[in-house]
Amino acid sequence: MSDSAQSLWPHAGYAQLKTDARGHLTVTDDFLKVLLLRPELSPIESSCAHEIQIHERLLENPRLKLEAPELAAIQDLDAAENMRVWLRFRDRILARPTLEASYWALFEGAGVDVPPVLVNQITQVLVQHVLGNDCTPLEARAAELLFRTQKISVLDDGSVMSADNETVERHALESGFGSVGELLKQGGIPLRTVDLDVIQESNQDTYWDRSERFDMVACLNLGQDLISAFCQILERWVFHFTASKVTVKTAREIEDAHWVWHVGLDAQASGMLNDLYKGNTIDDDSQRRMLCLFVLNFENPTDMLSEVSGKPVYLAMAMDTQQLLKIKPQNLLLNLPFARRS
Repeated sequence: MSDSAQSLWPHAGYAQLKTDARGHLTVTDDFLKVLLLRPELSPIESSCAHEIQIHERLLENPRLKLEAPELAAIQDLDAAENMRVWLRFRDRILARPTLEASYWALFEGAGVDVPPVLVNQITQVLVQHVLGNDCTPLEARAAELLFRTQKISVLDDGSVMSADNETVERHALESGFGSVGELLKQGGIPLRTVDLDVIQESNQDTYWDRSERFDMVACLNLGQDLISAFCQILERWVFHFTASKVTVKTAREIEDAHWVWHVGLDAQASGMLNDLYKGNTIDDDSQRRMLCLFVLNFENPTDMLSEVSGKPVYLAMAMDTQQLLKIKPQNLLLNLPFARRS
């Protein structure tokens, strides 16, 4: 690995995974230990002796099978439930030969039965794998959109700024700002009053030393390099999981009398695209919340369902009424019109 690759999100656990002959990730005991050391699972000063003992046993053998009575003996009911959830999640990601297959399977069937925080960590290491060892800081920041909720602020000049929501909320509390929107606007750009900088050519190399601080603001306007990087990441994400080559480009509007397929990158965009597809008018507020449209094309039309072969697929991302952007990259795997699953 290059030095920059090693410094990218070092606590996510990517370095503890292995790759198989196909280039997909396999779960190791060391990776399971990384998950066990999350703050939601690590014992605290008030933890009972039994909880501490179970945690130590799992760190020694993270594939250990535990019976229900052992978990029931944990005095803290929340701690016991967290451990049950983790054990269920562990079994889910060990049920398939690769992490990619396990990730895909998480979203099939009756629905996701594991907490978002664990799904996001799995997404993060998969995204890191897709990025590769030679990714740029701009690509890494763009990739954060796939696993970190973003707070969106539209500035007076029309700039659409995206900041990590958890980071913004933390700074808001520490700095005494009551409004996150005002926090983003405070002092203009760069937002140095709260140690948030807009990632750009002049400062992007600082990303490596601060990658896990998630404190660099991104501009999401069309034509920006970060949006171009985001499109390329979506292409690589699809190819890694499915071996289907696609191109993703931004679009200003959908003018297609033969529009046949679309995929929302988040729940908000899915609803808006569904309405537009049906010919319904979306209100002004919804239009303002639409952040970006994309058009995806398959390089090989035979990779698509025969009835839509060769047709473009429209994508979109949108913020919710709280100005949050919550992208679901699994939507591309579950909802694109693949002729077959890779």
